[in-house]
Amino acid sequence: MKVLNVVGARPNFMKIAPLMTEYSQRGNVHAMLVHTGQHYDDKMSDLFFNELEIPKPDVNLEVGSGSHAVQTAEIMQRFEPVLTGYRPDVVVVVGDVNSTIACGLVAVKLGIKLAHVEAGLRSGDRTMPEEINRVLTDSISDFLFCTEQSGVDNLLLEGIPEKKIFFVGNVMIDTLLKNKAKAERSDVLSQLHLNGSGFAVLTLHRPSNVDDASVLGGILDALEVIEKDMPIIFPVHPRTRKKLGSGSIGGRIEKMTNLRLTEPLGYLDFLKLMSHARIVLTDSGGMQEETTILKVPCLTLRENTERPITAEIGSNRIVGTDPAKIIAAYRHAVNGGWHEPATPPLWDGRAAQRIIDILLG
Repeated sequence: MKVLNVVGARPNFMKIAPLMTEYSQRGNVHAMLVHTGQHYDDKMSDLFFNELEIPKPDVNLEVGSGSHAVQTAEIMQRFEPVLTGYRPDVVVVVGDVNSTIACGLVAVKLGIKLAHVEAGLRSGDRTMPEEINRVLTDSISDFLFCTEQSGVDNLLLEGIPEKKIFFVGNVMIDTLLKNKAKAERSDVLSQLHLNGSGFAVLTLHRPSNVDDASVLGGILDALEVIEKDMPIIFPVHPRTRKKLGSGSIGGRIEKMTNLRLTEPLGYLDFLKLMSHARIVLTDSGGMQEETTILKVPCLTLRENTERPITAEIGSNRIVGTDPAKIIAAYRHAVNGGWHEPATPPLWDGRAAQRIIDILLG
């Protein structure tokens, strides 16, 4: 079987790594890897390939940044000749970025079967570009691989035939479990002058949080309280950094001496940082899952989540952006109100194996 795998952005790399490893252990599959170049700087791309031992991509489309329309169109144009030249039996896309839907559309229009890893996740918020990508990709896929039961339920409600839906577990957790011991050898804590677990980790990148000055200001209100208790380590997404350095926001951040802004971190450094944190605050999707396995309290700075299992088992609280709610949830978590959660079903490090077993039939 010829399988063409697509990655484009940083969250994709952790999801494709265990699949590429599993392909290499099978004698009856030829796996090609295409990198669209949606994320292209060293910290967001090359470093992750090296750390996760992902093979060098067979093709890099090098599309770079752009608006959603420009980026999606450019990926489609550059991906089509790759597909017509290679003619795989199946195209595998992961996650919910522009590369996911762009390459999926090209594949199905050429009559090539499409597999979506991390299918069925729904936030219910159509203002999120990722939600649009998820819904559309699922609607055209032939194999829908789900990480949690809510994904299966959502797809059935949307009319997807049951025979296309497979509950296989979470490939991001495959990657985490494989690399956790290696990450412990990172010296990132000493580099950041951190002792023990008395620190918080923060990530922010969603436009709804960083583009609106009033929303971002409210989040800073909460952070000003938290930083009085403990250092907050904030690896800053390149897009977010542009928003933080201007006007009154920039002035407030300068005065927050315990809010430590860093460059984006590699996978192993960031995994070590999360593993030892007292609490994580984020608007990311994947970190809600990773903190669940790491047994670290997570506060999600959004009004919804597409990963409800994390909230249902209690590892993650959806707190929105109201500073009073963030502070209350923070105090509850660090003062004994958070209890170690159970592990979600099939988050056992063998999702990639199940996926490839199904693809090979």
